[in-house]
Amino acid sequence: MGSVIFLYATAPNEAVAKAIAGALVERNLAACVNIIPGMISVYRWRGGVEEANERVLIVKTIEERAAAARALIASLHPYETPAIAALAIDHDRSSRAFCDWIRNACIESPPATIS
Repeated sequence: MGSVIFLYATAPNEAVAKAIAGALVERNLAACVNIIPGMISVYRWRGGVEEANERVLIVKTIEERAAAARALIASLHPYETPAIAALAIDHDRSSRAFCDWIRNACIESPPATIS
């Protein structure tokens, strides 16, 4: 089975975060998505410094589903340039049972197509 990957993404509000999370889990593109509220982002955008309240999404998936998960996040996201980053998980230092659960949850059925 494939490697476990965490995707880090942000969302502008809870509604968008929940919509993305639900779509990912429903389509078997993620075993779980954590939504962490209360993040303040300070960032450079178009020559200025901006500040926004955002939500953090931690998407638990497998390598074979990561590209489709990234595409779905981007398709549902209102930002012109959404933050989506892949973090490889060190399987030797992670809970084997946890990684197995993620793998199994992502392969229970084929992923649904992105519409």
